Amino acid sequence: MTRPEVFVFAVPDEFGDTGATFERAGCALAWGDEGWLHPGCVYEDDMAARAAAASAMTGTSVRNAPVTRRVLEGAQRLRIVAKCTVGTDDVDVDAASELGILVTHAPTLSNWGGVAEGAMAMMLAILKKSREKDALVKAGVWRHESMIGTYLGRRGEDGYPGIAVGIVGFGRIGKRMAELLAPWHVRLLACDPYVEDGEFARRGVEKTDMATLLAESDVVTLHATLTRETRGFFGTAEFAAMKPTATFMNTARGGLVDQGALADALEAGEIAAAAIDAYVDEPLAADSRLRGFGDRVLLSAHNISHNRGGGLGPGVEWAARSVLAALRGEVPDHVFNPECIPRWRDRFGGSALIG
Repeated sequence: MTRPEVFVFAVPDEFGDTGATFERAGCALAWGDEGWLHPGCVYEDDMAARAAAASAMTGTSVRNAPVTRRVLEGAQRLRIVAKCTVGTDDVDVDAASELGILVTHAPTLSNWGGVAEGAMAMMLAILKKSREKDALVKAGVWRHESMIGTYLGRRGEDGYPGIAVGIVGFGRIGKRMAELLAPWHVRLLACDPYVEDGEFARRGVEKTDMATLLAESDVVTLHATLTRETRGFFGTAEFAAMKPTATFMNTARGGLVDQGALADALEAGEIAAAAIDAYVDEPLAADSRLRGFGDRVLLSAHNISHNRGGGLGPGVEWAARSVLAALRGEVPDHVFNPECIPRWRDRFGGSALIG
């Protein structure tokens, strides 16, 4: 029997012994090109050629070279695209579903929990002016009146109301943000039309519409999923609707935000500050306007979830289990396109390529 081929289209740093795991299971391996990760690359012909013989694809995110319909259509044996990450926005999931190909993702706590913790750290760094205070002391300045931070929580003793934090997208990460912020006694608002009311109430969060959230929040933190519906949905109108003293944060996906509109809003003073971990094109261009705002903007290299003992490591293992299950003819866990399962079972169910 010919060994089934696993195409690792974007190799995660944490891949480790996973290749050996596939080989022990009787699989052959094909590898993606590191150049596909760079903006402006020409990749589709090469990716389609390497995917043609694959029975499974796996990898981390490769947004500059997404797994397109053409790539999927040319892979006649393909059973599964198993992401090592939570996001699947670099895969044409609609095409995969039409073709009977499962798409799985890896919503591991180490990943999405790490994003929430990182977002909290960025928020506190901006509100408490931690970087600025450090720089002044190192420059020989002891104290300065400009180094006044923001007190987050309400205080009953003197009537201080605390700040309002607006959470856009109330999935795993958004809910975790609410849990982390609850002890700080801030006012929590959230907007997500796909979450039922009880989920907000159980976490002490006010369910609201976007207009109210933008107008009343001192921090707006974005945790939505990138889809065709949400691509570019945060732009000029949204920034104009925010408080001029507010901070905007995006630790979700770069494609959710019009980065030009964000830079315009910062220049015009429509918002006070921003913290950004994800960008439309990565790595962030050297001439990006977002690099020019000093301490008003806190930037991270789309690695906010990378922590010791966490990061993508558990997701790599998860994706590998999904690949091996599909090659055994079994439906794996965490199928992102469950509507595809009946068709997939008709094509591959019970048909084992490995023992």
